[in-house]
Amino acid sequence: MSGENPKVLLVDDDKDLLQLIAMRLSAAGYAVTAVESGQQALASLAVARPQVVVTDLRMEGMDGLALFDAIHQNSPSLPVLILTAHGTIPEAVAATRRGVFSFLTKPFEPKVLLDTVAEAMRLSSPAVGLTEEWRSEMITRSSTMEDLLAQARRVAASDASVCIFGASGTGKELLAKAIHKASPRASAPFVAVNCGAIPEGLLESELFGHKKGSFTGAVADRRGLFQAAQGGTLFLDEIGDMPLALQVKLLRALEERKIRPVGSHESFDVDVRVIAATHRKLEERIAAGEFREDLYYRLNVVKLYIPTLAERREDIPLLANSFLSRLATRYRRSRLAFAPEAMQLLVSASWPGNVRQLLNVIEQAVALASTEVIPESLVRQALDAGDTALTPLDEARRAFERDYLVRILKITGGNVTKAARLAGRNRTEFYRLLERHSLEPGMFKQQQKEKAA
Repeated sequence: MSGENPKVLLVDDDKDLLQLIAMRLSAAGYAVTAVESGQQALASLAVARPQVVVTDLRMEGMDGLALFDAIHQNSPSLPVLILTAHGTIPEAVAATRRGVFSFLTKPFEPKVLLDTVAEAMRLSSPAVGLTEEWRSEMITRSSTMEDLLAQARRVAASDASVCIFGASGTGKELLAKAIHKASPRASAPFVAVNCGAIPEGLLESELFGHKKGSFTGAVADRRGLFQAAQGGTLFLDEIGDMPLALQVKLLRALEERKIRPVGSHESFDVDVRVIAATHRKLEERIAAGEFREDLYYRLNVVKLYIPTLAERREDIPLLANSFLSRLATRYRRSRLAFAPEAMQLLVSASWPGNVRQLLNVIEQAVALASTEVIPESLVRQALDAGDTALTPLDEARRAFERDYLVRILKITGGNVTKAARLAGRNRTEFYRLLERHSLEPGMFKQQQKEKAA
């Protein structure tokens, strides 16, 4: 991709002018797609994303500003230049305030057009010397994803904090890695930590390190992840699950660019770019008093939203075949392929677990396949199994806890003292567990009486 000419989408309902401008842009080294209406332009954008759009203002049907609005609903970072023979200063001011990159009045000098396109291209295209390797793990043909990657590439050049929002399994860590690879910090470490997967008592030590003897088990000094990521990028996944007490310390570290290991009286300078991610709605967590508003604004300088797999179904065949090729090597299988019905099922499935679930389903199908062609039946079996295998951890833990309490109360006939003893909890803790799951001991006492009767 890095060797391709930069792409321009040109839109004008005047065929002669369309051909003339297309020739000038092509001669300047651009790959030009020329269409005669706004509707054709939107259809072209759905197939491939250009780096710049150049459109006439006055056209039959959808005019240039309406086309701009439609483009920016899905691709807000795509530069749009508007050309018109009917330009006025108020029109130009209104257009630029709405986010139009530039507004040129016909007749215009060819050099002015080429210079303006070049400037828009400079903002929209990769930095000089940056190949497409930075985004190699982000497999896509989706226009929505291409716009997301364009935003990611642009923000990568700065040191601004980024917060990536998206459902579990959409590839938030892959996007964070891509930003790191496209940034000036690419040669330094990329370090990732899941804030929801580490117990609260250990997360502070994991992030900031600790001194020997600072707590039981601290048998030696240990560097934290901030220091491990020195000069590079620290990715804080599931930031919405970080305990409030630790949020205060993280905010201080980000503002002062210093960290203090647990048990230490000494602070250390850190030079780290932080990228956070969450599947939660942080605004709701703030309203509930579970997330600090000041930390939210410190982390959320740039928001990036990664779509679900169901919102980018055109990527499913690409992803599926890429995963199949990778898994064929791992399982020492040659020339694996999907039956047409199997691929159709993959494309139409609901994918609540997103890209992670797709990989899981394909790996199960490959492991069980006895032929070189993966049949629909194996994909369907893997999808059905995946419905239970991909239950979120919190949900699975709650279900197990509820079932355990029900079982133990049935054994003791609703006797809380006996049940608490069997569970290894005191009565107060046990009552708190029952309250969490809306379980009444009396329900089980009544059940015992009915059985006895």
